[in-house]
Amino acid sequence: MKVITYRNYGPPEVLKLENWEIPNPKEDQIRVRIVNTAVNSGDWRMRKPDPKVVRLFFGLFKPRSVILGISFAGIVDAVGKNVKSFQIGDKVLGSTGMKMGAYAEYTCVSENAVVSKLPEKMSFPEGAAISFGGLTAVDFIQRCKIQTNQTIVIYGASSSVGTSAIQLAKHFGAHVTAVCSQGNFELVTSLGADKTMDYSNFFASNEQYDVVFECVGKTEIETDLKYLKKGGHLVLVGASFRQMWDSIWISLFQRIKIHIGPIKETLENLNFLLTLANLGKYKVAIDRSYPLEEMVEAHRYVEAGHKKGNVVIDVSKV
Repeated sequence: MKVITYRNYGPPEVLKLENWEIPNPKEDQIRVRIVNTAVNSGDWRMRKPDPKVVRLFFGLFKPRSVILGISFAGIVDAVGKNVKSFQIGDKVLGSTGMKMGAYAEYTCVSENAVVSKLPEKMSFPEGAAISFGGLTAVDFIQRCKIQTNQTIVIYGASSSVGTSAIQLAKHFGAHVTAVCSQGNFELVTSLGADKTMDYSNFFASNEQYDVVFECVGKTEIETDLKYLKKGGHLVLVGASFRQMWDSIWISLFQRIKIHIGPIKETLENLNFLLTLANLGKYKVAIDRSYPLEEMVEAHRYVEAGHKKGNVVIDVSKV
């Protein structure tokens, strides 16, 4: 099978196409022939790595697990003898989490992992794209306990996490202000944003919100706190190591609610997203698609920070 590996940390060019043996599922696993995966901010941050503390958990000098990729959608083509929830031919989607491994034509996952059957109305690209941004957004939104008529500003609202956060915040009844480039106003408005602002207008404003949801890691905590109401919640999706450290002390000594990763990926949250999608209350925004062989270019584009929603990878044909 074809896989994309990264045997060293570094720029997109460390990603290489290799041929590996197709894995066999264990007794409690299913093997998925991946049709689509996605390139997310988590992928390029692991590759780089950013923050550098990533090395402590995934390999000090070089990556221990050499295949990136968290989200996938595909078809079950083999099952372990103890598997009961899936059968050969099932269309599925899910997340491999920090085990990664989705930049490949096949992957094996436990039947008890964050994996579910692909809804009939959902395409494979949509299925591959829903996991990362959706699961990240829903976990942070739940932590903030958003209630009807509360206000939330989403910075980097056209990102994968941002487009998901808009829809989830609206589902829970919040008034949503989306901050992004003017060229993305139409997208975020179509997803439910009540108000749009570009970055310069946002920084020139004095309005405060119940939730400040920073998706892209491009602001300072001190700046974010200017826009936070007393007793509100600050979410830092792409926090640097310094911001992680600072947020712990600020939360402890200033009693300010700051939420950072890692997120909790659960099957319950995935099925919640799929339910909303089936009801027409959640849409997966897809910007571009690349073949597996053009993974380097896909990483360049995503790392540049200008994508609208999600970037998907065509791994194999249906």
